[in-house]
Amino acid sequence: MLGDDSGCDRVEDIEDIVKQGDEIIKHTSVKELIHPHVRRQTKDSEQRNEEIVQADSIIPGTQRVYVKTWGCSHNNSDSEYMAGQLAAYGYTITDDRLSADLWLLNSCTVKGPAEDHFRNDVAEGRKLGKPVVVAGCVPQGQPKAKYIEGLSVIGVQQIDRVVEVVEEALKGHTVRLLGQKKKSGKKLGGATLSLPKIRKNPLIEIIAISTGCLNQCTYCKTKHARGELGSYPPEEIVERARQSFKEGVVELWLTSEDTGAYGRDIGHTLPQLLWKLVEVIPEGAMLRLGMTNPPYILEHLEEMAKVLRHPRVYSFLHLPVQSASDSVLMDMRREYCQADFRRVVDFLKARVPDITVATDIICGFPTETDKDFEETRQLVEEYKFPSLFINQFFPRPGTPAAKMNRVPTQEVKKRTKILSEVFASYRPYDHKVGWRQSVLVTEVSHDGQYYVAHNKSYDQVLVPKDANLLGRMVEVDIVSTGKHYLMADLVKTGAPHRPESVPPPLVQGQVSGLPEAQVWEHLPTVSKSTLKGSSSFGSREVKGHPVWVQMTAIVVGLAVIARMFLFAFYET
Repeated sequence: MLGDDSGCDRVEDIEDIVKQGDEIIKHTSVKELIHPHVRRQTKDSEQRNEEIVQADSIIPGTQRVYVKTWGCSHNNSDSEYMAGQLAAYGYTITDDRLSADLWLLNSCTVKGPAEDHFRNDVAEGRKLGKPVVVAGCVPQGQPKAKYIEGLSVIGVQQIDRVVEVVEEALKGHTVRLLGQKKKSGKKLGGATLSLPKIRKNPLIEIIAISTGCLNQCTYCKTKHARGELGSYPPEEIVERARQSFKEGVVELWLTSEDTGAYGRDIGHTLPQLLWKLVEVIPEGAMLRLGMTNPPYILEHLEEMAKVLRHPRVYSFLHLPVQSASDSVLMDMRREYCQADFRRVVDFLKARVPDITVATDIICGFPTETDKDFEETRQLVEEYKFPSLFINQFFPRPGTPAAKMNRVPTQEVKKRTKILSEVFASYRPYDHKVGWRQSVLVTEVSHDGQYYVAHNKSYDQVLVPKDANLLGRMVEVDIVSTGKHYLMADLVKTGAPHRPESVPPPLVQGQVSGLPEAQVWEHLPTVSKSTLKGSSSFGSREVKGHPVWVQMTAIVVGLAVIARMFLFAFYET
């Protein structure tokens, strides 16, 4: 989770640039004065002192913001961008929700439980008297929901305006920005990919290649929020990847609601994009492809097999089947049949050595019969997917499936239990004991005892916790396995190595896209405990960025100077 703060000018300024779908409400009540905490950073990022500034009005960019995220990697990428913009403006990102001056909650609408947790946090923030700003798919899809009444909203395509919204929320105003970004009447992928961001893990860059999808699944609420497909130009995606590698990233994640549909709205294809990206991925770095639905990958199977065999691309594909029953798939409006899914999996398994295919299944869809469920069970039994996401059906308000007669809850639980038992009955990695593999180390295990690496198949490989391994490719021997992981010993004759052209990563919490080190001497950063699973590598300058980045640094520097004058004024 991230914590972030943001500010903007006057409400009148926002009104000047409001577009259709944006809403501004001024509250008549006056909130208690906020006494912001100003964190000044010395050149040594380890030495920070806080100074309390007393003032009779809100000073933008001096507060602490707590950011929490639910949902997919696309949502996590959005939070990284929002945190980066806020930190670049001067706010402090914190994971201490109690000391934060504002809460920014980025929601997910895929499942009922995720929205329930979001609703509970909204209620808690209100109870504590915190200004709350909500973002993500829930407020975008349900802007009139009672429990977010009176709260400021950042739409899924408006994350580049987070600074404005947060500042107005701190002043006690309500700002709702829900419009879509369009050019010549055509939907865009969203805010520019060149925005500043704070990576949750400095070694991993998440790039959203598109937003929305082409399907009309009857159970899905995300379509209400993300809408129709909007793809980013391949040049913009490739440029973001280039910048990431200049900042020490060694692993790219491509994300979208459906990566397979990428480019169909702009005359491009997913394989074309992947080949362009492969050209800029340094030796020793890797690319992971996000979720794709079966219909849009069927026409690119040969090219996808070639891409997934490439040494700098993980042989991994997340391909949700949801059900093996053609009848249920038709009621879901999934636009493929079981045979289509089998064709994709069988084709890739035959042509991509040791490929990992992950899939999703929904148990208890309203029209699912015992016979339908048995087809799904047999599919899992046959393919023995190493990664399987089993979900009980949850009716999402406003979707066609929510109006269907539901399968009894106990029957849904029974089917979920049966499928879970099938998944638990096999061990997908035992045959790999004794294998020698190259793995890329990028994360820390949940228990903190190991580092997590991934082999070419994107299997999770646990290695000894040695700081010299992070961000490096290393040779290992697989010595044992569990249901979800492989345990490895380091090969003594092989030294860990980073990609030669990739410098050390940014300091944990540093804003991507700000090249001038002197600017960072004055900017607050995310608290270290916020970005769990990543590591601090010491400060460094990031050079060679495009002109817009240099201009950003100049603007931020001027903002810092202006704040210093403001502080002096208020103190006198």
